[in-house]
Amino acid sequence: SNGLRVEAGQGPVGSRLGASIHKLCDRVASSTLLEDRRDAVRALKSLSKKYRLEVGTQAMDHLVHILQTDRSDSEILGYALDTLYNIICNDEEEEQDENAQKQEEDLGVLFTDKFLADSENVTLLLTLLEEFDFHVRWPGVKLLTALLKNQCNQVQGVILVSPMGVSRLMDLLADSREVIRNDGLLLLQQLTKGNAAIQKIVAFENAFERLLDIITEEGSSDGGIVVEDCLLLLVNLLKNNSSNQNFFKEGSYIQRMKPWFEVGDDNSGWSAQKVTNLHLMLQLVRVMVSPVNSPGATSSCQKSMYQCGLLQQLCTILMATGVPADILTETINTVSEVIRGSQINQDYFASVNAPSNPPRPAIVVLLMSMVNERQPFVLRCAVLYCFQCFLYKNQKGQGEIVATLLPSTIDANSISAGQLLCGGLFSADSLSNWCAAVALAHALQDNLTQKEQLLRVQLATSLGKPPVSLLQQCTNILSQGDKINRRGSKVQTRVGLLMLLCTWISNCPIAVTHFLHNQENVPFLTGQISENLGEDERLVQGLCALLLGICIYYNDNSLENYTKEKLKQLIEKRIGKENFVEKLGFVTKHELYSRAAQKPQPVFPSPEQMLFDHEFTKLVKELEGVITKAVHKTSEEEKKEEEVKKTLEQHDSIVIQYKDLIRDQVTGLTLLGVRLKRICDNDCVLCPGKDSQGLSSNQGLSSSQGEGAHVNGLHSEELSQLREEVEELRRQHTLQHTQLSDKDSLINTLVFTAGCFHQEVESLRSRVQSQCAEISQLQTERQDHVEAMSFLVSCPTSLSPRSLLPLQEECRGLREGHAGLEQQLASAQSTVAIEQTEKTKLQQEVQESKKEQDDLLMLLADQDQKILNLKQRLRDLGETIEDEDELDARDQFGEDDDEDDEEEEDEENND
Repeated sequence: SNGLRVEAGQGPVGSRLGASIHKLCDRVASSTLLEDRRDAVRALKSLSKKYRLEVGTQAMDHLVHILQTDRSDSEILGYALDTLYNIICNDEEEEQDENAQKQEEDLGVLFTDKFLADSENVTLLLTLLEEFDFHVRWPGVKLLTALLKNQCNQVQGVILVSPMGVSRLMDLLADSREVIRNDGLLLLQQLTKGNAAIQKIVAFENAFERLLDIITEEGSSDGGIVVEDCLLLLVNLLKNNSSNQNFFKEGSYIQRMKPWFEVGDDNSGWSAQKVTNLHLMLQLVRVMVSPVNSPGATSSCQKSMYQCGLLQQLCTILMATGVPADILTETINTVSEVIRGSQINQDYFASVNAPSNPPRPAIVVLLMSMVNERQPFVLRCAVLYCFQCFLYKNQKGQGEIVATLLPSTIDANSISAGQLLCGGLFSADSLSNWCAAVALAHALQDNLTQKEQLLRVQLATSLGKPPVSLLQQCTNILSQGDKINRRGSKVQTRVGLLMLLCTWISNCPIAVTHFLHNQENVPFLTGQISENLGEDERLVQGLCALLLGICIYYNDNSLENYTKEKLKQLIEKRIGKENFVEKLGFVTKHELYSRAAQKPQPVFPSPEQMLFDHEFTKLVKELEGVITKAVHKTSEEEKKEEEVKKTLEQHDSIVIQYKDLIRDQVTGLTLLGVRLKRICDNDCVLCPGKDSQGLSSNQGLSSSQGEGAHVNGLHSEELSQLREEVEELRRQHTLQHTQLSDKDSLINTLVFTAGCFHQEVESLRSRVQSQCAEISQLQTERQDHVEAMSFLVSCPTSLSPRSLLPLQEECRGLREGHAGLEQQLASAQSTVAIEQTEKTKLQQEVQESKKEQDDLLMLLADQDQKILNLKQRLRDLGETIEDEDELDARDQFGEDDDEDDEEEEDEENND
C-alpha cells in the first residue's frame, strides 16, 4: 500500500483498485436510484481509510456533489461526510515512523486545499451542521475540525464572513448528545486559535456561561477530559484578549472560579486528570492577572480575586499538605501574579500563616524552601518569583523584610525572612547565593530609605572578631573568592552578589560612600576589569565595570581619595576608557541577559543558566548610557553642567518666589475688596436714611448731623488706609516687573547656552564627516594594497622575502591607522549623541521657562485689572486717584510745568 500512496494505479493490484474506485465513482455520479448511490458511497467509505490517496483523488468532487444534491437522505450524507473525513484527517493514533507520518500529514493538507478551493464547500458544511440527525451532525463536526487543524487561517476566514457561522457552531454546546457536545468543544478549540475576532464573537455568544456550567456539571477539578477541553477553550478565549478578559470580569465569572480550588484535607491519590485540570485552572487565573496585560485590567482582576475569596483559597492550597509538587509549584506562581503590585493583596499575603506549631508566616516557610538545596529547582524558582511579586511596588513590604535584619528587631527565638536571606547569601550552595542576593535586591528596589537602612546591618563572622557590615561582607566574599581560586569560584555566586551591590548603591550616594570607604574595593574592581580573562569571566568583568561606573555617577565627592574625577583618572590610567566601555557592554550582549529581559518570571532550563534577574536588566538598560557618558565627560564639561544645574535651580527658586508673592497679593486684594464692599454698604445705608426721615426738630437734625460726622470720619480713615494699600500694591507691582526682567535675562542666558551646545554639536558633526571621508579614502588605499599583496602572493617566485618586508610593514601601518580612525569616529559619534541630548534638554528647559513666564504675565495682567477696579471704586466714592501714566507724565514734564507756572505768575503781576 506504500507504493499506492506515491501514485495511484501502479502495478496490477493498483490497476484493479483504481478501476474499482472509478466504477464506484461512476455509480455515484450517474445512478438514478438513491439506493445505488448510497451503496457506492458506503463502499468508498470502507476503502477511504486504507487508500486515502486513491479515493481522495477520484471521489472528492463526487462526494461534494452528493452533499449538495442528496440533502433529503441523511444516511448518504453521513457516508459522504465520513468518507471526506477519512480522506482529510491525519490519523494520530496509529504508531507510524516519521516518514509515514509526514506522508499522512502531506496528504491531509493536499486534500484540505482541494476541498477549500471552493469556499462554498465550507459554507455548505456549516449549513449541514444545522441538521439535527446524529448521522449528519457528528461527522460534519469531525470533518470541520479536521479542516481547521490542517488549514486553520483559511477556514477561520470563511467562517468569519459566513452569516451566523459562529452561532451555528456555538449551538453544538447545547446538544443533548454528549459525543456531539464534546466534539463541538474540540471544534471550537481549533476555531478560536489565534483569531481575536472569532474569540470575541464566541464570548458574546454566551460561551463563558455555557462552559462554566459544563465544568460544574462534570465535577470541576475532579471531572474528566471534558473539563480539560472546556478549560483549554476558556484559555483560548481569554489569553491576550483584553476585551474578553474585561467581559469575563464584568460578568462576575471570576467568582465562579473559586469552588475549583476547594481541595479537601485528604490530598492523597490525585489522579493524572485532576492534576491536569488543576494546572489549566491555575493557568486560567494567571491569564487574567498576567504582567503582560494592561495594568488597569490586571489590577481590577486582582481586586475581584481578593473580594470573592479566590486569593484566600489559593493560599490555603499553598499551605496544605499532600499537594503534588507540580501543583504546589504552579499555585505559588499563580499566587505571585495575583498579588503582584496590588497593595491589598500583598498585605493579605503577608498575614498568611502556615498551620504549624507555632504558626510561621507563609513568606518564611516559602523562603526556607528557596534556600534549601534539596528542594526541586522549579519550586525554588517559583518561591523566588513569589517573593519578588510580594515586594513589587510594595514599599511597606520592603520595609518589613529589611526590618528583620536590623539589630533592634532581631528575635533569637524565631526564624525571620532576613535571617534566611543572609543564610542563603553566604551558604555553600551557589543557587541559594544567587536566589538570596536577588531576593534581597528586590527588597531595595526603588527604595532609598531601605538602602540606607540596610547599611546598618552588622554580621558576626567568627568568634573574637569584630562584626562587619553586610555591605562589606558581600565585597569580601567577592574579593576572597577571586584570590583563593579563580577557577573554583562560582560565577553564579559572584554575579548574584554583584547584582545585589549594583542595586543597593545605585541612586544612593551614602551607600556609594560606604562602599568606597573600604580601601580594597576600588583596586579589586579595577584589577578585575583590566585583566584579559576567558569567556566565562567576561560577564563578571562587565558587572564589575557597572559597579565602578555607579560609584562614579552617584558619587557625592565626599571622599577626597575617590572623587568622581579621581576615579575617572584611575580608569583612564589602569583600564582605558574605551576598554572600560567595552567591558561594560559585555553585560547587555550576553544571551541570558536578553532572555531575562523578556518577562518578570524567572524561568530557566537549568540552574547553571540562572544568571540574570528581570528587574536588574531594567537597571542595566537605564545606567549603561549615563555611565558611559559620565566616564567620557571632562572636568570642564562637568563644571559647565553644574553651572547650568545651579542656574536652573535659581530659576526654580525665582518661580517659587513669584508664586508666593502673587498668592500673597491675591489674598491682599481679596481683603481690600471685602473692606471696599463694607464701605459701600455703609454709604448705601446712610443716604436713604437722611432723605426719608424728614426730621424737622432741631434735636433730630443735630442728632443726624452728629451721626453723619462720625461716619464721615470713619469713611475718610478707611479711604486713607485704602490709598496706602494701593500705593503698596503699586510698589510691589514695580518690583515684580523688575524680577520679570531678571527672569527674561535668565532665559536669554539659557538660550545662549543652548546655542553654544548647538555650535559644539555642529562642529563635532563636521569633524565626523571629515573623518568619514578620510576613512573612506584609507579604505580605498587599503583595498589597493590588499590587491597588490594578493598579486605578490600569487607570484612568490618573482620576488624575494626581503623585498616583501617594506610592503608588509606599510600594510600593517595602514591597518593600525584604520583601527585608530575607527576608534576616533566611534568616540566622536558618542560625543555628538551626548551633546545632542544636552541640547535637547536645554531647549526643553527654555520652553518650560517661557511657559512659566507667560503664566506669570497672565497673573500680573489679572492683578493689574484688579487694581484698576479698586481705583474705579475709589473714584466712585469721590476720591481722586492718579494713574501711573499721569504720574509718569508729570515726572517727565514736571520741569516744563514749573516754567509755565512761573510765566503765568509774571503775567498776573504785570497785570
